[in-house]
Amino acid sequence: MSFSSASTSPRFAHLQRETSESSIDLSLNLDGTGESDIQTSVPFYDHLLTAFAKHSLTDLTVRARGDIDIDVHHTVEDVGILLGQAIKQALGDKSGISRYGDALVPLDEALVQAVVDISGRPYLVHRGEPSGFEFHLIGGHFTGSMVRHVFEAIAFNAGLTVHVTVQGGRDPHHIAEAEFKAFARAFRQAKALDPLVSGIPSTKGAL
Repeated sequence: MSFSSASTSPRFAHLQRETSESSIDLSLNLDGTGESDIQTSVPFYDHLLTAFAKHSLTDLTVRARGDIDIDVHHTVEDVGILLGQAIKQALGDKSGISRYGDALVPLDEALVQAVVDISGRPYLVHRGEPSGFEFHLIGGHFTGSMVRHVFEAIAFNAGLTVHVTVQGGRDPHHIAEAEFKAFARAFRQAKALDPLVSGIPSTKGAL
């Protein structure tokens, strides 16, 4: 797929990924309204990606099949990789973007802060999940450890600097969902086109 990197061009990407472990078809529009159609064969992951699309105002369609009879890990990770690659492609040269985003999101007793820099330098700082969260099966199939793993896959493939901090929470479902919603809201700010920004928002002239 080819597209112009000018800020007036549609910021859209459509990618496919085939491995011995998964088959994925993904499309996104960074200038959408949050519409989504997610089918990864991992129900709780569908729920998290739907929340990401809605709260980041990113139109997102995902079709994924994988060896979930073995474990959800491969499918979840590979979708995260492709989502990151699609974000990077759709952003183009990043001309006119706000670049930075910060969000603090509650979900009942859970509270999560996320900060995003569309920096071109992949880095993830992820902290604050309660002890044992990584071992919990959310919905009976989605291991808590996968939350951080998804953020790693997105950040490293999209070229984002991401800080996610769980400030409080007890219910694993609430914590995971608040993490994705906070990331989504921060990313929404960062990807937004700012009419006051001329060119690429970096003193280096590139991101």
